[in-house]
Formats: sequence, C-alpha cells, structure tokens
Amino acid sequence: MTGFASAVADRPTAPAPEREDGLTPAEAASRLARHGRNRLPEPAPPGPLALFVRQFLNPFIYILGIAAVAALAVGQLPSAVFIVAVLLLNALIGAVQENSAHRSASALRQMIRGHATVVRGGMPIRIDSEEVVPGDLVLLASGDRVPADLRLLDAQGLAVDESMLTGESLAVTKAAATRSAEEAPLSERHDVCFAGSTVTHGRGRGEVLATGLETQIGGIARSLGSARLSEPPLMIRIRQFTWQVAAAIGIAIAALAGLMGLVGGYLPQEMAMMAIGLAVSTIPEGLPAALTVALAIGMRRMSASNVVIRKLVAVEALGSCTFICSDKTGTLTVNELTIARAVLPGGTAFDVTGAGVRPGGAVLGERTERLRALAIAGALANESHLDYSGGDWVSEGDIVDVAFLVFAKKLGLSLSALRAEQRRLALIPYESERAFSASLDRRADGAVLHAKGSPEKMLALCTAMETAAGTVPIDRAAIARQFEALAGEGYRIIALARREGLGAAEHLAEEALGGMTFLGMVAMIDPLRPEARAAVAQARRGGIGVAMVTGDHPATARAIAADLELIDGDGPVVTGPMIRAAEPGGEAALDALIQPARVFARIEPRQKVTIVESFLRAGHFVAVTGDGVNDAPAMRRANVGVAMGRGGTDVARDAADLILTDDNFASIIAGIEQGRVVYNNIRKVVALLIATGFSALLLFFLTVLAGLPMPLTAVQLLWLNLVANGLQDVALAFEPREGGELDRRPRRPDEPIFEARVLRHVLLAGTVMGLLAFGLYAALIWSGHAPEAARNLTLMLMVLFGNLHALSSRSETRSVFAMPLARNPFLALAVPAAQLLHVGAMYVPGLSGVLEIAPISLAEWAGLLCLAAVLLGVEEAAKALERRRAGPVSRPGPAARG
Repeated sequence: MTGFASAVADRPTAPAPEREDGLTPAEAASRLARHGRNRLPEPAPPGPLALFVRQFLNPFIYILGIAAVAALAVGQLPSAVFIVAVLLLNALIGAVQENSAHRSASALRQMIRGHATVVRGGMPIRIDSEEVVPGDLVLLASGDRVPADLRLLDAQGLAVDESMLTGESLAVTKAAATRSAEEAPLSERHDVCFAGSTVTHGRGRGEVLATGLETQIGGIARSLGSARLSEPPLMIRIRQFTWQVAAAIGIAIAALAGLMGLVGGYLPQEMAMMAIGLAVSTIPEGLPAALTVALAIGMRRMSASNVVIRKLVAVEALGSCTFICSDKTGTLTVNELTIARAVLPGGTAFDVTGAGVRPGGAVLGERTERLRALAIAGALANESHLDYSGGDWVSEGDIVDVAFLVFAKKLGLSLSALRAEQRRLALIPYESERAFSASLDRRADGAVLHAKGSPEKMLALCTAMETAAGTVPIDRAAIARQFEALAGEGYRIIALARREGLGAAEHLAEEALGGMTFLGMVAMIDPLRPEARAAVAQARRGGIGVAMVTGDHPATARAIAADLELIDGDGPVVTGPMIRAAEPGGEAALDALIQPARVFARIEPRQKVTIVESFLRAGHFVAVTGDGVNDAPAMRRANVGVAMGRGGTDVARDAADLILTDDNFASIIAGIEQGRVVYNNIRKVVALLIATGFSALLLFFLTVLAGLPMPLTAVQLLWLNLVANGLQDVALAFEPREGGELDRRPRRPDEPIFEARVLRHVLLAGTVMGLLAFGLYAALIWSGHAPEAARNLTLMLMVLFGNLHALSSRSETRSVFAMPLARNPFLALAVPAAQLLHVGAMYVPGLSGVLEIAPISLAEWAGLLCLAAVLLGVEEAAKALERRRAGPVSRPGPAARG
C-alpha cells in the first residue's frame, strides 16, 4: 500500500466533532487545574545533612582524620581539636557550595522545556508540554517527543521509538484503524503512543489519555528512587589526581620519618608531630570545593552566553573543541525562508518583495494563471498554518511550508477558500529521505495530485511541463540550467508539480506518483546571521576548524559558504553521492575526500556520522550542531552535541550535551571561550594549592636535614591552609577571561590537569617559598631565637607568600601589575581579608595562644615584606621568560586551522 493508501485507510470514519476542534481554552484550563501539570516529579536533591556527610568522603579528609587521632594519641589535644574544627568548617563550606551548584543546575534545567502541538478551539498551537491535559488533541511529527499517553485518531506512516519503555530497539509502526485491548502488552498496543517515546517517521494525531504520573512512564517513576547522576570525565580525573596526591603524601611522610631516624635526635613524639604537620601542610583540602565552584560558575557564564549545559562534562569538553560540524539553517542563517523569486517553465520570472512570516510585500509582474497554479500547488501540498491573530500574523509548521502560504497570500489567494474548494483526501508528509511532500485533493472535476520538493526529485516524477503555449514534453536540460543558475546565487530551490485527470480517486497506486506536469520553481533565501561571518573567522583564529554540513544543493551551499568565507567562490563542495562513491575504498578513501573539505551538501543522515568519524580519525575533538532527528546520530557520535533550543526537535535536544537557547553559531564560539576560561581557572587553582603544599614539604625536609625543631605546628599549618588558601582558591575560580583565549590553540583533549606548565609553576614557586621560609626559620634558630618566636615569623611569611602567590596565579604569563583587581572582586576581598584575619588572630586571647602567635614589630614587618617581594620578583621574571618563549600569540598550524 502506498503512503496515500495508508493515509486513507488509517483515517477514522467518523471522528467526533469535538475531537476535530480539540478542547476550548477554558476547558483546557479547567482540566489543567483538575489533573495538574503534565510532568514527573524531579529527583529530590540531597538534603543538607547528606551534603554535609558527603564532604568527608575524600582521601584528603581521611588523612586529616588520621592526623587528628594521632595528635590525640600523643597528648596534643589542642592540635586534635583544631584539626577536627577545620574538618567541620571545610565540610560546612563544601556543603553550602555544592548546594548552590545543585540550585544552579536545577535552574538551568528549567530552561530546557519540551513543547507539544495541540489543537484548541480548532487552531493548532504550540504549548509547553507541561500544559497538555487529558482530552487534548495532539499533533505528532517526525522528531517530536510524545508529551503524554494518547490514543491515535490518525496515523500517516507513523513510527515511534519506544525503547526507553519497552527495551525494543526497533521503531514501532503505529496505526489508528484498530483498537488494542487495555491489557495488551505495551509493545502490541499499536494504536497508542506513550509519553517519553519519540517519533522517528511520519505524522499522527491523537487524543490524550493520561498525563504526568498517570502515564506508563509515570507509573515506573513512582516505583523508582532518586536517580544518581554520572560524573563527568573531568571530575573522574580530579578524583584520580586526588588519590595520587594522597599517595604522594603517604610516601613523603614515610620518607620524612626515615630521614628523621637517620639524622637522629628526634623523640618519638616529635617524629609523630612532624609527620602530622607534614600531612596537614601538604593536603589541598580546598581543591574539591574550588572545582565545584569553577564548574558552577562556568555553567552560569555559558548560560549568559545562551548556552545551556545538559551534561556537566560539556563545561570541560566544549573548551577542548577543535572542530565544529555546523548545520546551516537556523544556526549560520536566520531560519526565516522567504520566496524571493518564482520561475515558470520557459524562463518567465517574477520577483517577490517582503520578508518573513508577514504577507506584506507583493509579486512583481503580470500575474498569470500559470503563476496562480504554482502558488496553489505550494499551498495545498502543505502541512502548516498561517493566521492573523492578536494584531499579528502567526504561523505554525515547517518554514518552507509557511513561506508558500505567505506567497499565496501575496498573490491574493484565500487559504480557507482554497482548502474548501479542494478538500484533502490524503497527504504524503515531507521526510528528508523522500525529499518531497504531496497532497491528494478533491475538487469539482475530480482528484488532483499536488507535489513539491527538490528539483531533482520533481524532475524525476514529471514527464511534461506547463508553458505559455500549453502542456508540452518536459525539457529537463533547460529546467536544470534554470535551477543551477538560481542555486548558484545562494537560493534554496523548491520545484512544484501536479497531476490532474484522476477522476474520483480516493487513493492512488504507486504509479500515480509519476507522469506529473512540472509547474515551475521558487527561489527561497535564508540570509546569514549578521554575526555568523565574524564568529567563523574567530573560530578559525582559535585553531577551531569549521565545516558546514547541509542537505541543500551544492551550488547553494557553495554560495553560502563563500559568503561566510569558509571557502573561495569556486571552492570544493563534497556531496552525498561523492561520499557514497568513496565508501568502497574504505576509511582511507573517505578521509582523503572528507578531511580537506569544509562544505558538504546533499548529505544524508548516515553520512553525517561518516563525516564526523573521519574528523575524529584526524585527531579532532568534534562538536556537531543540529536541530532535527537526522542530526541526532551524528551528535551522539561526536565528542560534543549541540542542539538548537528554539527550533530544534526533542530528539536532537535529548542527544545533545548542551543547547543553544538562541540557535546562533556565535553562541557556540562564546561557549567555547567560556569553556577555555573555566579550564584555565581549574589549572590555576591546582597550581596554587599544590605549590603551597610543595613549599611546606620542602620546608619540613630541609628542617629535618638541618636537625632543627619542627618549623610549624600542626595547628599552625591548618591555620595556614585556611588563611593562605582557604578563600583565595575559591576566589580564583571567579577569575574572568584574560583575553585572547580564542587566539590560542585548543588544548589537547587528553591533556592532564598537572601538565608541563603547571609543573614548572609548582616547582618554581614552591621551591622559592620553601627555601626562603627555611632560610628565615634556620637563621632565627641559629641566632638564638626560641622556636616559638621563629615559628611566629615563619608563619607570617608563609601567609604573605600565600596571598602574593594567589595574586600572581591569576595568569601564567601576564604580570600581576597588568591585571586590575577590580576584574575579580572576590579575590580583591579574599586577599586582604585573609591577611587581616591572621593579624587579628595575633591580638585575640585564646586563639593566639592555640596558634602560638604574637604581634610583630615594624622592623620584622619590613623584613618579611622584603622576603615576600622576592617571590613576586621571581614569578614576574618567570612570566617574562614565558612570554618571550611563547613569542606572539600562538596561531594554529596548517593541520589545526579550519
């Protein structure tokens, strides 16, 4: 049975009038109040107590806990109490920050809302899927997520993916003619579509049976607890890094104990306290909290750039992107197709003025019956709606179909009168695989078939053409020259045809789709987004390759790509048939064809996956943008899937890692920039914390080698971590962009957190701080100062080091004096607050006693500031050398350049 025959056979013989018109707005509102919103309850976020307890599940915390027990065992009650107090404070801060991140993620999820098309009051409207109510008449199309359980009234080639409900991987064909029993298995209920499933092919219309928790998936949701979210690779690598650091600390403690035994002269209690102090000093307790903050800030900043993160991994992954395979329509262009020219067989052309949905504008030239027939075919082989409502024109449906309705209005045709005169008997909806749509319409003198689609498809179906002299055999070569010329100007070409003399046909045999008469073609224009050209250029400057992948004609794709400056005007365009021809040659032949290209036209859905796989083999970290069902496989295959939030289908959004709320290519580039900023900040935090820990490690080993008493007590070391890094590391996560992030090569996707530049920074800064601190401490001891007095000054020096180092860590190459503090007010407050906190503790009775600190003289202040300035000077010199080594801003090489 053909598509027409199936459409007629599945049509209910006598649908109730209220089903045809849907619910009234008043009745819909009443049912919404009665049944509630159509949604499932979200998993409850962990409570405050659970978040608090979770902060203790960390190897650093385990080591600190052991240190507290050890301190208590050797009689150091103040040290044990202080360690426990710091643990509790750290857990409290971490719980507050994680709770804030949960709220941020929940707020961003609210921006990703599903939609459904329903008929209310006789008019199809698009509403939030949460507003669907029982009794609503829902229209389904390819790519839609089924919003509720519904019983079909119509089904035209409808196939639905129910794998999320039944586990069946193949799409299920649906039909409205039969009625399944309520007790039938879900997989055998072919007249029902279930909430959460997705339409893979065809069209349908159904009445809602159940919403929310009353749906089949709602029943499952009731039986399940809260879902556990999987962790992104970044957090997994950080956890591995954490365990590696913890292991290194254990080795260092063992080495220190062995060294103390070799040196001799240390009592067991002193050795225990030295080991406790080493553990406390080298643990970067603030790392997990700082990372949580950095990622949450990245999500918020990307949201401000119109990029909504669905999966946290995208915060890291987007910044690693080296290649973008971008859809054209709606991403690089504005997605507002307008018919700009109509061309009839023989070459007669009509220019059309006006743009967008509003029918303002006119068709220039003498209006002929042939032009009218062209417009009628476009208006009837059509699934969209155009109406005047609320003082403006409102459209619903595919943009190509809407453009034909606007064109008909510009010719003065009444859409309602036209549909009344030629009542639809059956419809073949447009699908990308068939490349055309058609309508079988009954009029007074019999049935007429109207069709529109790609010029190649229409020419294959036509044997005649309509000219001023009448119907004559088709001149395929002449018509091909016409649409090649139009496509070369950047137009999208749609051809139209009809077949008359079908008598009183109620359905058509397959052969009726041939033997048609070619009516002409229209040239549509979808202009580039104003910012698209600059965004593509910016991406290429940052070493990010850009390719345009489209189903349009090669000449159209070439014209758009040339306007974008992706290629020259005569640059190569790889087509779907070319990829098909290269497939027998294997991956080598495909790579030789695909990898040098930047424009792909007439591409089929499976070929998009082939293109992505080829660029992956070239070593790229690939992002794919898309809005339709046919884009979902390529988005899943890519490293990062980017869906359109406004015009995209539910299937595309489900397959994506992130969503563009404005469907704009420039927003991807802004998101990549923010992703790079987030990762840079994570590296800065890691370098800050590890450098401080390394300096303490060096201080302890040098002290033991010199046979000196413990340089800082365990309590002092905990206090040092609190005031030297406790606020500053989190404040670094708020660091804004330095500038030039998009002028540098992308980082390698497999690059570790602790890479060469971070290692150099840690060794340099940690060594300088450790040596200067040891030099001060040893000089004080050897000059006769009591250990308590030497520790007091050494601790103050380490606090000064921590604050200056935090300021210097804002950039790996830029001078601290070239970065205004006002750009990061959090750090501007954290540094003086930490310093004042330590100074204030010197004057607080009780606290000063526990910390064993006391006020220092002006002369001592001057000496300490001079030593601290040495660190700043060394880091400034290192940055100058780094800038000289890097030379001008790194540009992408030929292999990375787009």
